[in-house]
Amino acid sequence: MQYIRLMFLSCTVILVQAGGLHAQKVALVLSGGGARGAAHIGVIRALEEQHIPIDFIAGTSIGAIIGALYASGYTPDEIEDLVKSDEFSRWSQGISDEAYGLYYRKDDPNASWVTLNFGLKKKITTILPTNLVSTFVIDFEFMKLLAPAGGACRYNFDSLMIPFRCVVADIDSSKPMVLRKGNLSNAVRGSMSIPFIFSPTEIDGQIVFDGGMYDNFPVDAASSAFRPDVIIGSRVAQRFDKPDPDDVLSQLLTIMMGRQTDTLSAPNTVMIVPNIPTINLLDFSKTAILADSGYNAANRKMERVKEIVNVRITPEELALKRMKFRSREVPLCFDSIYVNGTTRAQGEYVINNLMHGRKSITVDQLKKEYFLLLDEGYIKKILPEARYNKNTGKYDLFLKVQLTEIFQLQFGGNISFGTSNEGFLGFGYKYLWKQPIHLDANGYFGRFYNSVKAGGRIDFSSKLPWFMELCYIYNHYDYFRNTTYFFDDKTPSYLIQWESFGNLQGGIPITPKGKLTAGGSYSLTNSKYYTSNTFSRTDTADQTNFDFFAPRITFDLNGLNKKQFANAGARLMTYFSYISGLEYTLPGSSGNQPRIEKQQYHQWVKLKLLYDNYFDKFGPVKLGFYAEALVSNQPLFYNYTATMLYAPAFQPLPEMQTLFMPAFRATNYAAAGIKAIIKLARKVDFRTEGYIFQPYQQILEDPATQQAYFGPAFSTRAYVASATFVYYSFLGPLSLGVNFYDKLPQPFTFNLNLGFIIFNQSSIQ
Repeated sequence: MQYIRLMFLSCTVILVQAGGLHAQKVALVLSGGGARGAAHIGVIRALEEQHIPIDFIAGTSIGAIIGALYASGYTPDEIEDLVKSDEFSRWSQGISDEAYGLYYRKDDPNASWVTLNFGLKKKITTILPTNLVSTFVIDFEFMKLLAPAGGACRYNFDSLMIPFRCVVADIDSSKPMVLRKGNLSNAVRGSMSIPFIFSPTEIDGQIVFDGGMYDNFPVDAASSAFRPDVIIGSRVAQRFDKPDPDDVLSQLLTIMMGRQTDTLSAPNTVMIVPNIPTINLLDFSKTAILADSGYNAANRKMERVKEIVNVRITPEELALKRMKFRSREVPLCFDSIYVNGTTRAQGEYVINNLMHGRKSITVDQLKKEYFLLLDEGYIKKILPEARYNKNTGKYDLFLKVQLTEIFQLQFGGNISFGTSNEGFLGFGYKYLWKQPIHLDANGYFGRFYNSVKAGGRIDFSSKLPWFMELCYIYNHYDYFRNTTYFFDDKTPSYLIQWESFGNLQGGIPITPKGKLTAGGSYSLTNSKYYTSNTFSRTDTADQTNFDFFAPRITFDLNGLNKKQFANAGARLMTYFSYISGLEYTLPGSSGNQPRIEKQQYHQWVKLKLLYDNYFDKFGPVKLGFYAEALVSNQPLFYNYTATMLYAPAFQPLPEMQTLFMPAFRATNYAAAGIKAIIKLARKVDFRTEGYIFQPYQQILEDPATQQAYFGPAFSTRAYVASATFVYYSFLGPLSLGVNFYDKLPQPFTFNLNLGFIIFNQSSIQ
């Protein structure tokens, strides 16, 4: 009897101990820390390789991202491949795939430095941006990555493959908020909303920011939620030093984040701190290095981990667990879309542009339509949320939309060391109705160039989108006042031009970066000039009016990365136009022609080709090639000066738009050039350019009659060269350089400019 009792007691002890071993649970705590959080991947990989179970996960910021992905069934290898991909780097910078933008929607480039959107009922403080990085891309991609897992767990984070907690910062209460249910992608997005970099998001009616503000190492959250037997912590966050009295950002971060516990000292805990090099907050280019750092750091602590964790999980058991969870996931396919934050008509517009009459849409189909919609520029903020509908077996898409303020104000221009100073002011009105409507007006003000533009555009978002645009433009050029600073010609030719025209055109996209437009303009032009440099104050100038109609077709494929001083991308443009009009010329008193008005009817066709491409680097140098050709049967006007005024000009350098140079004008020509760019710093380029201009027949002047005639074919050519330092400031390019123009009395010009030498469209060029 005594023996039986002893055996029973021994078995009981063994069963209790075995039950205790089986019940031991391990929680993994992942800190915030921006791109440094890639080290968490290596920590997880090391634990898996040593068969250490992870029963719970709690994370903040990047820790929430890595933790949510792992809790959703992604393997460490899959997570690393994602985080180190170019796509993830673009998401973190707010850069969308170029394939989901349409060049045909872009406004014509102008000289603006700053654009402000505002509404009449909005406070002035709402004009200021709340974030540096657009979250359009990352919001959508997180939904795509995590929504299937959210649906599989029925929005209860305890039912993920691994129970999960996500920490966000509740701004209203100034406390951390630990999320255990709801939309998984929105929870992660809220946890990574770094102040001033990413805009905050809204969860359960509360505005939330990065959880690291109040709990960057959520040990307490894991302890209270899961009551684990063992806690393994991975900390990658940089500890903040005492705030610098001269550094406002360090003071703000200290105020917001305060002092927090970031270590583990209790029994049955292990603290892993990877050795992390100094990197920028959003630099994910070193993901592989950081993952290795986390892996090595975890292995250095593995003896301690094995000492306190006495249960194991085999690779087969883990794979089965992952497979069972992921088998419950339903692929993202949407059959219903609900829009909040717009009028009914605006909501219908959004839905129609996403669905295009389809009964359901896959997430990849949605992605294309989604970013095409955002590319229109009428939506300021949008938060997508996918909810699984068990009745339909598909997902409902809920979109929380904030439209862009309807008014737009632009400031800019060019500040020049010479005389090409310009001020620019633009005003726009954008409204999303059944169709998008955009009205705009602008003005340029300067010594050389003055202009006014007013117009409107309406976009039609059918399966093949298209637009119609109507505008009026008045341009005024005063070449007489635009002399260079160092070489002031004391007797420049008097030349003043103005043009007034209306333009109507429509267009469609051909490729994401290409558009095909067709339209026409009716123009009134006037030029006042002296046919020689010898004139007095009592002389009257010659005048030429040319009133004409010009229909045209244009194909423009534009992938250049900047509107001036581009250093990447390519452009291919061709247009065909027909010009028909009447010339009125009244000779002035300084010439040798009788002061009798002359009238001539002119008509011609014109075909222009332009190619501009920047190639990959050859060592430290990036090369570019530029080519331009024009073919026409444009006739001669009444005199030489009038003929030159209406002859097309070759103007590859910005400054050339401000100078009247007969040597680079012809009715038929070909031109080409090479560009070499050396990047001296992240925002500083040194660029050299050289071009050759070859007219088919030079336009010459008969001194006796002051009339124009064509010279022999290919009898002359002209050259252009430039050397310029360019700093790409937040306002616009700051350029310092010297240009050489062949066949000018003073061939060299020196220039220092801040801003853009960009003008409104011309009717004749």
